[in-house]
Amino acid sequence: MEKTPIYFVPGLAAGPEIFENLELDLEKYSLHYLKWIKPLALEEDIDNYACRMSDEIKEKNPVLVGVSFGGIMVQEMAKFVNPRKVIIISSVKNENELPKRFKFAKFTKVYKFFPTVVVENFEEYARYFLGKSLKKKAALYKKYLSVRSKKYLKWSIYNIIKWKQLNPLDNIVHIHGTKDNVFPFKNVKNAIEIKGGTHIMILTKAKKITKIIDEVLTC
Repeated sequence: MEKTPIYFVPGLAAGPEIFENLELDLEKYSLHYLKWIKPLALEEDIDNYACRMSDEIKEKNPVLVGVSFGGIMVQEMAKFVNPRKVIIISSVKNENELPKRFKFAKFTKVYKFFPTVVVENFEEYARYFLGKSLKKKAALYKKYLSVRSKKYLKWSIYNIIKWKQLNPLDNIVHIHGTKDNVFPFKNVKNAIEIKGGTHIMILTKAKKITKIIDEVLTC
């Protein structure tokens, strides 16, 4: 049986380790974990970055899976690799699903101060930007943050805030938690709901997410 290739893109500043709790059948799927690459410059547009990320994809018509900012990235990568399916987790499908505080950050340009806080004190960053209820789980997530380059962080936060996409992709599947404080569930449309799932449910609800991914790809 020919295996379905799946390429995973982690969340902002995270490494492939965030996917370690998923238990997809290795007889059905070939799993590939992409790492964030260095931006060529702070001004590099997301299209060009996504094109460079896509160079790592060798199979035709793969499945792309992205978490949070990785979900935005796989949607951009879809322009270059013609995926059979795009699956986003704890992410957004268009700019209208972004919360008001992101729009505020865009208007005030306060996002310029976020990267230093992330690098120097992640717990404070989580409290301010991710929401107070995630503060206790910040320590859990922190160990998965392997990308600490200030240049990358500035670039990625800028591109989340500034992301422009009006219409969702045709072949997209959106998995979202009802307790997500980064991208609130109330702003999201046409998503597969995971009750009680937070923004880091890729770590805490991995069994449910595994089942959904398998069902989506085998139906």
